[in-house]
Amino acid sequence: MLEQERRRRKRPGTTPRERGAVLKDSSYNQCVPFHLRDFKPGDFERLHAIDQECFPPRIAYSRRELAYYMKLEGAFTLVAEDEQRKIAGFIVAQRYPKGMGHIVTIDIVKAHRRSGLGTLLMKEAEKRLKESGCHAIALETAVDNTAAIVFYQRLGYFVLKTLPHYYPNDTDAFLMGKRFDQQIPGDASHKQR
Repeated sequence: MLEQERRRRKRPGTTPRERGAVLKDSSYNQCVPFHLRDFKPGDFERLHAIDQECFPPRIAYSRRELAYYMKLEGAFTLVAEDEQRKIAGFIVAQRYPKGMGHIVTIDIVKAHRRSGLGTLLMKEAEKRLKESGCHAIALETAVDNTAAIVFYQRLGYFVLKTLPHYYPNDTDAFLMGKRFDQQIPGDASHKQR
């Protein structure tokens, strides 16, 4: 099996980005493969609908806001598809000047939460940001979103500060960050200094 993987890597057109990253994680309740790819304009309405499902009103992005963030300089959007090629989630990230990355949003369809898909999307976004020269990454999450806070902490993020009244409903947010010189949990290829 290892030899087959080595041969696959050597063939042109078989890098993870070219064939799409696939997750088969048996540490969760089920084994579900996902295919990652770059955003296509025809995806937009489905991505907006997923964002509306994932976040409460006034926190979910309007069509205009989502489109704005996806089109910012240095931004990219990764889309995850399930086995039936249905969109299961997405992430919008941005590379800022001077080596900073930012996770704008990560949205997972309810049926695919706790399947490892969020981790897969985060790791691929982090990889792309790191490859583009970023040395650190930041994101915001509501102070009352315990599941998200625990998820990000598991990936090596820590709270930098509280952003008072960050969301339109006056909820505070945590600004969380991570330096890329830190080990990414589950990434054996990166050695900690």
